[in-house]
This record gives sequence, structure tokens and C-alpha cells, in this order.
Amino acid sequence: MNIKPILLLLLFPAVFYAQKEDKKWDVNNPSGDFHEKELTFEEGTWMNLDVSPDGKTIAFDLMGDIYTLPISGGDATLIRGGLAYEVQPRFSPDGTKILFTSDAGGGDNIWVMNADGSDAQQLTKESFRLLNNAVWMPDGAYFIARKHFTSSRSLGAGEMWMYHKTGGSGFQLTKRRNDQQDVNEPAVSPDGKYVYYSEDMYPGGFFQYNKDPNSQIYVIKRYDREKGEVKTIISGPGGACRPEVSHDGKKLAFVRRIRTESVLFIHDLATGQNFPLFRGLSKDQQEAWAIFGVYTGFDWTPDDKHIIIWGQGKLWKVDVATGEGTEIPFSATAKHRFQETVRFQNNAFDREFTTKVIRHAVTAPDEKSLVFSAVGHLWKKQLPDGTPERLTKSDDFEFEPSFSPDGTSLVYVSWDDQDMGGIRILDLKTGDQKTITSEKGIYRTPRFSPDGNTIVFRKDGGNTHQGYAFCKEPGIYTISANGGTASLVSPKGEYPLYSADGKRIFYQTGGYLFGSITKAYHSINPDGSEDKKHFDGKYAQRFVPSPDNQWIAWSELHKVYIAPMPNTGQSVGISAKTKAVPVAQVARDAGINIHWSKDSKRLYWTLGEELYSDELTERFSFLQGATDSLPPMDTVGLSIGLTLESDLPEGLIAFTNARIITMKGDEVIEKGTI
Repeated sequence: MNIKPILLLLLFPAVFYAQKEDKKWDVNNPSGDFHEKELTFEEGTWMNLDVSPDGKTIAFDLMGDIYTLPISGGDATLIRGGLAYEVQPRFSPDGTKILFTSDAGGGDNIWVMNADGSDAQQLTKESFRLLNNAVWMPDGAYFIARKHFTSSRSLGAGEMWMYHKTGGSGFQLTKRRNDQQDVNEPAVSPDGKYVYYSEDMYPGGFFQYNKDPNSQIYVIKRYDREKGEVKTIISGPGGACRPEVSHDGKKLAFVRRIRTESVLFIHDLATGQNFPLFRGLSKDQQEAWAIFGVYTGFDWTPDDKHIIIWGQGKLWKVDVATGEGTEIPFSATAKHRFQETVRFQNNAFDREFTTKVIRHAVTAPDEKSLVFSAVGHLWKKQLPDGTPERLTKSDDFEFEPSFSPDGTSLVYVSWDDQDMGGIRILDLKTGDQKTITSEKGIYRTPRFSPDGNTIVFRKDGGNTHQGYAFCKEPGIYTISANGGTASLVSPKGEYPLYSADGKRIFYQTGGYLFGSITKAYHSINPDGSEDKKHFDGKYAQRFVPSPDNQWIAWSELHKVYIAPMPNTGQSVGISAKTKAVPVAQVARDAGINIHWSKDSKRLYWTLGEELYSDELTERFSFLQGATDSLPPMDTVGLSIGLTLESDLPEGLIAFTNARIITMKGDEVIEKGTI
């Protein structure tokens, strides 16, 4: 188990709080209390290694540190230690340098150091598409590395890129066929013509959790640097991964699964024959997300008579002629830092709790109250200091409220497991409510038209939580606020709402957190004609135009931004880095439930159980009424303050005549009661 901290960032619903901008994070010297302990290991987990060109030295990684070792074994020399996670050492062709992967710069990049560990320098400077598994070109002027591309689903895939030894932006060699099936483990032929690598080719075109390694998951491919062509070299049952070319260029060593074992194989590049060589390996990661390689890096000795490889916690010298493996003993010592555990008091039960999940918050047109969904029901809070109160007495779930233009009514969706969903309108003065849909279904995000006479909404096509019944013909619909028959506007799109003049309907495509990385914003006539794409945004989650359609707010990587709403007659791109129009960040950390004031001059959002807002004049100095010095972004919002009593169980259940294994030594109660 690797005890070094590795930060793995997934594009799942999460909020990451920013550090102070004036304090630069140092991977090797994080804040907090810690203690150091010197540890010595004679075996290790998932060790990458490489053999020096003269065949005398092995470089290997262990616990995120890099060591060198005489090829005969013995005491290893620590050449690169510290808290940073540093792995995959590779000797340069002349043996004077070592490439390695390090997160010391704040993310996995390729570094180089002298063979004794001195003068370490970061070569690549990727901040998002991170790199690992670097290997030298034979001339030592360039190297090949695997670049990682994350997607909106799970951990992404890789591509082969070539870099000059001084770094730079690099050159793309291979292109990933999708964003989920991995490409990994580059190896270069002795003449530099070919780059071998492994690729997940499991049927389906996407990552799956139930793959069969004895069928075929990974294959080994070869990229021709002269022709720019890719060819599959090794495939078949058990797959093939971690290619490594012999120094004479005639053989390719690789790892293949045989039933439950990972086995070292030799492939004859002239005849195409495959020979099993050594069974003392640990299990490869063909079924997993193998971001750092499907198996650990290994190497041939310079005379091609032996292969040095890790397996079962040990280093092995495998005779290529006989397949006999001889253990290379080692002893590796380094100081390791252990951060003190941060502990908080967490009660097993509290009679009261304050809700932290505030959903679908929307401010009334007069900005005197806030309506939101929490614990499955709708609540209203008088701003700023009112106590939230239930709006209905219904037992159904209630979500996604929206005010009528005059603020006297709410439209929202409800859900009951038997009656399914409906769209309801609540009169805020009388408390009367009515269901305006006549058919069962899963309804989403209803909004009033500017004149209050029509509701636009989304009908869903079903899901694994609510089922797929009564979900035919999903899409965007309109219906009279008095009820009746719904009319289909478009079979695609989410979050529909009317334009300021009521003549068009805006909608978003690409999903929210999941779906496409790039979200697009469209409008369409209510009769379904003249669909028009206005703009799109990479890494955006949600677009929200102002009621006057002069401004657009959006969340991008969970932060919230505002800008003038572009209307050029053609599709344009908009993001936090857009220069065509002024863009301002309003949420310092993150924000959801983005919505505007009725006059389009103030933006609201929530984070946790706090409500935030910003005037446009607080973010754009060119607006009339703005001060010369714009205020900093708020760090504390208005507490919504919904406090509820926790559910208490009723009655007792007794399990009798139970054989109870206690935690008191070896005590066992043969016939007890729980």
C-alpha cells in the first residue's frame, strides 16, 4: 500500500475550496503537524525499474522514492526522496541522466536528474493533461510520454506524445479513440522508428467494470514514426501489455494473463511467435484504470540474456533462455513523513440537524423571500432573517420551484412512487394547489412564460431510479398554466425557459455534471421551428441567462461567472478565459442554484446552506453606479438556517439465541441476545 498522499481529482459532484492565492502549495512541505520515521524495506509493491546502459545498475521506485542498486543486489542508494510521489525512473542512452515522473511541481509531470539524483529539473509543465511513463528516444534528444486525458465519466484515457529533452509543449503521436479506454506504456525500438504501446480494445467502446481478461482487454500496438501509421502487433486471449523491446530489436517482452496469473512472455518480432517465460509476477491491472501502467516498468540487460522485473514484492533476474528467475535481494532505507491525522468530533446522533443540501433555490421577484427544496419538500424563508417554513403539507417529493412573473404563484414538480410525477402550481396567498399535467411521467424544471399563461418544462425519458414507464417521447414541452394537453417543442434539451419577449424558448444541451464536456445553449420557437445555437462552453455545467437576456451566468468547473450575453447571429464560445466580452467571477469557491433578480441587476447562488448574491456593479467597473474599486468576492453568505429534528426509531428488535463473537479477547457468547 502506498502511504504517500496522491490527490485524485474526479469530475463528480464535489466542491473544492481554494487556498489563499498568496500561499503557493509545496508538495514536499505541506502545512500541518507530522512526524518522521526511517523505514527499511526488503520487498515492495508495484515497483518500476530500469537497467543502466552498462548493465551494472538498477534504478527502481519504492514508496514514491527512487533508488539505485547494483544489479547483483545489496543495499540500495536513495537518490530522490521526499514527500512528492516520484516513480518510473529511466536511464538515458548514455547512462548519465534519469527521466522520472514526479508531482513535486503540483501535478504529474516528467522530470530529469543526473544518475546520482542531483540537479533535478522539471521538463514538462502540464497543469491538467498530466504525464507519466516517459522513455528516451535512442539518440537521447527526445523522449516519449503518456499524456492523460480525463473525461466527464471516470478517469479517462491516454495518448503518446513526444517531447524534446528540454521540455516544451510536445508533439502528439497517437490519438485516443475515445475518452474512456486507456492507452499506456510506451517503448521505443532501438532504431527509434517504432513506438510500441498498450491499448484497451475491449468491445463496447467505453470502460467497463466486468471485463474478461482471459478473452482480450489490452493489445500491443506499434506506431511507425516514419509513416505515421499504427499497427496491432500482439493480440489474442489474455491480452498483452507493458511492451519492452530487446536491445537487438528482435524480441518484444510483454505481460499476458493466463487464467488467474500474469505471465511474462517473449514475442519474436520476425515470426510472430509468443513464448511464456516467467510466472513469478504479481497481478496486472488489465481490468482496472491503469493510469500509471497496466504492469510495472521492467528492462532487458544490455546483452539481452536476462530481463529484470518486479513480481511478488521482489526483484527478479529472469534468464531469457531458460525462464529461470533469480531473486535480486535489496535493502532500501528512507525517511518517510507521516502527517498527523486531523480529527473532528462527530456525534453518532444529534436530535437536531441543519440541512446542508439546499436544492433548487430561487428568490422571489420582490427579493423578500427565498424558496428552496430540502429533505424532499419545498420551504420558504423570509429574507434576510426569517425561519424557513414548509409551503405544503403533501407527502409527495417536491422539487424545482419557479415563481410566476408577479410572484403570487409557484410552479414545481412532484413525485410519488405510485402516481409518479406531475407539474403543480401553488397559490402562495391561499395555499391552494393544482396539478396541471394529466398524464403520469417524470417532469423537470417547469418555468412560467413572461405573461404567466404558459408553462415550459422538460419531460424525461426515464432512469434507473424512477423507472422507464410513462416516459415515451421525452423532450421540451409547453402546457397552459390552467392545465390541458402538452405540446412538444423539441425532443432534445434541458432547462427550458422563455426569452424575455416570450417569443423563443432557450434550452441547454450536454447534460449537467455528466454528458458532454462542452455544454451548448440554444433557442427555438415554441412551435419547434428555427432552432438556433447561440454559444457553448467547455467545462461548463449550467447556463442561466438574465431575465432581460442581456447577461449570462454560468458555472464552470463549479465556479460561477457572469458576462454580457453574446448575440452575434452565429455560435460562439464562452468560458472563464473569454476575451471577446468582459467576464467576471462571482463565486470565490463554488456555487449552485444560480438565478437572477427580476430586474437582472443581481445574481444569486448557494453554496452549502448559505445564500450569496452579487450586484453587477460589484463586478464590472464600466457599469453606471460601479465604484472605482470593486469589492472582493464574498467568503461568507447568508445562512438559510433550516433546522429539523432527526428521525428517531420506534420500538425494539431482539435477535435471540445468537452466537456472539465479542471484541473482548477470545470471548464468545454461544446463546445471546442482541
